[in-house]
Amino acid sequence: MRILLVEDDEQISQAVANGLKNKAYAVDCLNDGKDAEFAPEDIGYDCILLDLGLPGIDGVTLLKKWRSRHVNTPVIIITARDCIDDRIEGLDIGADDYVVKPFDLSELLARIRAVTRRASGSSQPTLSNGVLTLDPITHEVTVKNEDAVKRELLTAREYALLESLLKRPGAVLSRETLEDKIYSFGSEVESNAIEFIIHNLRKKVGSTNIKNVRGVGWKVAKGD
Repeated sequence: MRILLVEDDEQISQAVANGLKNKAYAVDCLNDGKDAEFAPEDIGYDCILLDLGLPGIDGVTLLKKWRSRHVNTPVIIITARDCIDDRIEGLDIGADDYVVKPFDLSELLARIRAVTRRASGSSQPTLSNGVLTLDPITHEVTVKNEDAVKRELLTAREYALLESLLKRPGAVLSRETLEDKIYSFGSEVESNAIEFIIHNLRKKVGSTNIKNVRGVGWKVAKGD
């Protein structure tokens, strides 16, 4: 999952970004509203974390611009403004949730999971196609075969890649699409990085559960 963090406090931005990256999120950080104005249209982010007190373009104006241009990416406002009127305004102009600083990372992670579930039209806390079930909290995958059920703990990269596939079961995702979902902007990505992750994933979930469409990409089966 790829997150855009728009926060002008460098210390907060770094702390939040590091926490998210440790939980398998790819994070792009911007500290100026002007720089962030067109970012959600250039990259398909799964969620945006938006501070209100930004230089260049403030967070409220930025969110209004996004929504007026039909940018429907889930937005969680993160701000020190704890006045109820500020919260109401943020939600009324199109924010999906609101977190007041200082906040606990575990709460922010839960809110990210909640808004992205709603955006995908799912009320379930796990991702599943009937054979593979991914737990976003423990990063475990449950593999259900005809004669057995097993659980495997995934690395951050393995989790992020399988999450991307399970969000669109039946769809073939290219190498470029998977790279966009699991690597932040500016990250050095080796040419065979996706193949290496998939090779390790197949050892854990079974080679038949992640199919390669030659010359196109990879997919997991669509659930019944």
